[in-house]
Amino acid sequence: MAQASTPAVRFSSVGRHFGEVRAIDRVSFEVADGEFFSLLGPSGSGKTTCLRLIAGFEQPDAGSIEIHGVNVAGVAPYERDVNTVFQDYALFPHMTIGQNVEYGLMIRRVPGAHRRKRSEAMLEMVKLSGMRDRKPAQLSGGQRQRVALARALINHPRVLLLDEPLGALDLKLREQMQVELKALQRQVGITFIYVTHDQGEALAMSDRLAVFNQGRIEQIGAPGVIYEHPATAFVAGFVGVSNVCDGDLARRIGGSPEPFSIRPEKIRILDGDTPLAEGWTAAAGVVDSVVYLGAATRYAVALEGGGQLTVVRQNADDRDGGPVAGSRVRLAWQRRHQQQLSGAAA
Repeated sequence: MAQASTPAVRFSSVGRHFGEVRAIDRVSFEVADGEFFSLLGPSGSGKTTCLRLIAGFEQPDAGSIEIHGVNVAGVAPYERDVNTVFQDYALFPHMTIGQNVEYGLMIRRVPGAHRRKRSEAMLEMVKLSGMRDRKPAQLSGGQRQRVALARALINHPRVLLLDEPLGALDLKLREQMQVELKALQRQVGITFIYVTHDQGEALAMSDRLAVFNQGRIEQIGAPGVIYEHPATAFVAGFVGVSNVCDGDLARRIGGSPEPFSIRPEKIRILDGDTPLAEGWTAAAGVVDSVVYLGAATRYAVALEGGGQLTVVRQNADDRDGGPVAGSRVRLAWQRRHQQQLSGAAA
């Protein structure tokens, strides 16, 4: 029997190639039991291929995959203790909501009375009590997503795989479902492995996340670590908005040609000749553009000597409109917020 410390999923130097394309290139990571773990990256970075390998829809060309300590090489998808929720929900349109949720139990020949009891409990958990007799077409996108979750969870899989499940929803509903999905994961206590290209989504829900780029993992860590301490230029540029500086620009404003990143919200726009405290760095320039974002305003500042920095300032005081395009400004930030990077700036 697997010990409690055994990872829910372990990849060891896994490779998956499609002709000359290395979809996954020597990838290794572990997902703890009960963890909400996200695979984040742009399209074609390898994250969905990883999910398909865990599900058994694909087989690796190299390396090994373990689920709760068991090597799953050659194990069919239906024999793995995992279930998958897809972006398009994959509900049966001719079946009622109750029948959709009970489908997995019906395949396993669970008696009807027990199926109904289990499905009603699942529908209550996803806040769809009283809707079991409706058809999928009668539900909203968010409700259909809840049905897909209930159907995936009713068999009590030890690992739930989610492939961009909120991608088809509008922004407000997506944000609402992020909160509900994380709460649901805590309630059921099983491992969620979540694929997304949405950085905000991954940061909001994950216990940890792996950032993918061109078939490899650039960095793994908790959301705060990934955002505040990006290890590479790619992570700094992909996760949130960041100023990535290298070469002459890094030397002029950071004192060294080694690449570093600085988040826009860490940079202040100083008034006049405000003196700098110890540990601060300053740079002068001209405002190129001003974009009002509601809660904040984003400034693009062309620096003296070349280069540009993006600055985000909270609109905490509506009496101060801030600098306008063409204004000369002085920027400052604490050197401790400069994050040294490996790899050249993109």
